[in-house]
Amino acid sequence: MRALITGGRGGLGRAFADALGDAEITSLDLPDFDVGESGAWRALDGEYDAAFLNAGVITGESSIADLTDEQYWRAVRANMDGVVYGVRELAARLMPNGGSIVATASLAGLTPTPMDPIYSLTKHAVIGFVRSVAPQLAAQGIKINALCPGYTDTGIVPDELRGVLDVPLMEPSFVAAAAVRALNDEETGGAWVVQPNRVVSFRFPHIPGPR
Repeated sequence: MRALITGGRGGLGRAFADALGDAEITSLDLPDFDVGESGAWRALDGEYDAAFLNAGVITGESSIADLTDEQYWRAVRANMDGVVYGVRELAARLMPNGGSIVATASLAGLTPTPMDPIYSLTKHAVIGFVRSVAPQLAAQGIKINALCPGYTDTGIVPDELRGVLDVPLMEPSFVAAAAVRALNDEETGGAWVVQPNRVVSFRFPHIPGPR
């Protein structure tokens, strides 16, 4: 297996690589590779069987009134553009024989997150994109699923939250095992919720129809 991992130097990225065993890994991360730069993706070559689009950041800002342009665009580029550009290039060039993609979203993509509304915005977008793009990718033999972990013991969790959370921090290895499960699942367009000692495919409610 040849696998691509963005955010490869982070805690989850390294755990994903470890969970893949003897797979051939291409690990992409700053400063060498900016997932929010379309030209970087266009310059990437090779063929891949699996991809973990995992790069992501928080803004660290709860107040929308105090949000800076820099905070906003940094989150959008890393969390949203990195997934869209990655999927585009994988579909167009880098997965010619089909494959499987896991995009790291978050529980923040399924629930309100007042402590960082922009992070929540980007993760809701990732889940919506995954669900919407899945049918056309399936026609090319490519599956795509979103991974929605809760709080994990990585550097993305702010220090001020540690010790005050009402749930334990998950080990990156546990989340990585869930990511491999999502990678190998037969279904596509799903969102896998990862909570302490629990991994489940989220069941989206049907929207109300006309009366």
